[in-house]
Amino acid sequence: MIELNRVRKVFPGRRDAAEVVALDGVDLTVPAGDFAGVVGPSGSGKSTLIRLVNLLERPTSGSVAVAGRVLTDLPADQVRQARSSIGMVFQHFELMDSRTAAENVEHPLELTGVGRAERRRRSAELLDLVGLAERAGARPRQLSGGQKQRVAIARALAARPQVLLCDEATSALDQASTTGVLELLRRVRDELGLTVLLITHEMAVVKAVCDSAVLLEAGRVVDGGRLDDVLTRDDSPLAAALLPAPIADDRVAGTLLRVTVTETAPEAAVLRVLVGQLGLAVEVAGGSVETVAGGRHGRLLLRITDGDLSGLDTALQQLRAEGSKVERVAA
Repeated sequence: MIELNRVRKVFPGRRDAAEVVALDGVDLTVPAGDFAGVVGPSGSGKSTLIRLVNLLERPTSGSVAVAGRVLTDLPADQVRQARSSIGMVFQHFELMDSRTAAENVEHPLELTGVGRAERRRRSAELLDLVGLAERAGARPRQLSGGQKQRVAIARALAARPQVLLCDEATSALDQASTTGVLELLRRVRDELGLTVLLITHEMAVVKAVCDSAVLLEAGRVVDGGRLDDVLTRDDSPLAAALLPAPIADDRVAGTLLRVTVTETAPEAAVLRVLVGQLGLAVEVAGGSVETVAGGRHGRLLLRITDGDLSGLDTALQQLRAEGSKVERVAA
């Protein structure tokens, strides 16, 4: 649904300054129906990337395809037409203060010549979808930040896009509003069958709603994939950022085991063998288990405090053969 191939974007330097390479050979594929995140520190190229997807910025080189159309091959008038299949949600809402919530939602339809009756019908339908039917007549100054973003989401959906782009859509919101907006985006994706690409610097946002993600650093993709795969890789910088691995403390007595938890390899399987079969005394020395991409994922550090360790290595081999990720990190 979204495909960037060897995309490079270079901005000329100001006056005598050197040129700025914002993106440097980025490859990105987002399948239809996926909720994908692009995460990275400030200056990594995230916002430039999302502006390239709908060609608000043209790449210096490389290609951008959306919904089967290579946008970088299209003339300007066809690019404008192609953008009708791409909705955009901004960090600071970008609502028109002089218009009501309903009129803001109607605006993109007005620009494309849709009749008044159909505009009003569509606006009412979308405001109901985002939970703001009763606020249709309110102006932006009368709405909270979370409500403004819901109106902006409704407006982005007005033209029935196939793809929804979200540029730091929750960065200006408090925690309660962030949770509500993320839940809405996930529900809208599910109900309307959209493909969503979300730009954020917040790992908590990726964990809350994304199926897949890429990590950008200095304009390059340094890691990425489906989260349920990424979180099982010990060498993944994205996994380390999402769920930092617990660190073994040399001062802690006992045998330490590091366990990677997934939906198919729960920590209970490891504990059942260690405690149930071997009769060992085990406690959690660190780490956490969270819900990520709709499933349980985590990294735990287990400490064996008492018991006969003679059968431990054999038991660990058994667990690995059954799909558990467990390693002995200290003795």
